[in-house]
Amino acid sequence: MSFAIEGKTAIVTGGANGVGLAIGKHFLKMGANVVFADMDEERLKAEITNYADEDSKARIFAGDLRQKLTVANLLSATIDAFERVDILVNASRQVLLSDPLSVDDTTVSDLIDQNLMTALRLTQAAARRMIKQAEGQDDQAYVGSIVNISSIAARRAHPDLLAYSVSSAALDQMTRSMAVALADKRIRVNAVAFGSVMSASLKGTLRENEEMREAIVENTPLQRIANPNEVADAVQYLASDAAGFVTGQIITVDGGRTLIDPTAVSGH
Repeated sequence: MSFAIEGKTAIVTGGANGVGLAIGKHFLKMGANVVFADMDEERLKAEITNYADEDSKARIFAGDLRQKLTVANLLSATIDAFERVDILVNASRQVLLSDPLSVDDTTVSDLIDQNLMTALRLTQAAARRMIKQAEGQDDQAYVGSIVNISSIAARRAHPDLLAYSVSSAALDQMTRSMAVALADKRIRVNAVAFGSVMSASLKGTLRENEEMREAIVENTPLQRIANPNEVADAVQYLASDAAGFVTGQIITVDGGRTLIDPTAVSGH
């Protein structure tokens, strides 16, 4: 089986920043056509302008993907540019602190809408397109691959991250459920859950908080913070034919962080 994604067309949401941007650029390097989608049009243009023109393999799409019409427009723009969609990477995600005791706190519903429902609607829309593309093509092993970007917060608990943890856990279960629902259509659905990744935002935070860096490294058996490209490599595997018999799985890229008891490491 091949890890190649050359010639495939991918939509990558959250494509203006962090892990989404890293995945999109990695896919371009591997020869895929990539539509970078994000709400932040200015950031998209700043990051992707050098890659995106009418003759290139890259396009940008700006819009609020929480809106159903925007989802439809994203699929239409992708088809107009590249005539098909083979891979969807749902990397658009938000982290908000929440107050677990406040009845007025809306972060749970806000993050369910952002981190779960956006991915679900895009999955449904992309899957319908993938199914249509496969009509009349018998015995085709590869119809499409959908990869959701999740977090180890789905399996960890923190008093300030109730909403993020709940939305991440919901995304993981959506991944499993849609994998079963789409299996007979030969569409695979998986997820990559990561811990700390050295994105631009985390770099800025760590410059001002060396104690946080030390705590992350101390609680990671591999003793370092991941590079965004290490997440992108895992996504490429799941998107490729090499993962042709892999569906409904949550691959964890965290350096072993979820395997240990942090209180044991700190000595408490």
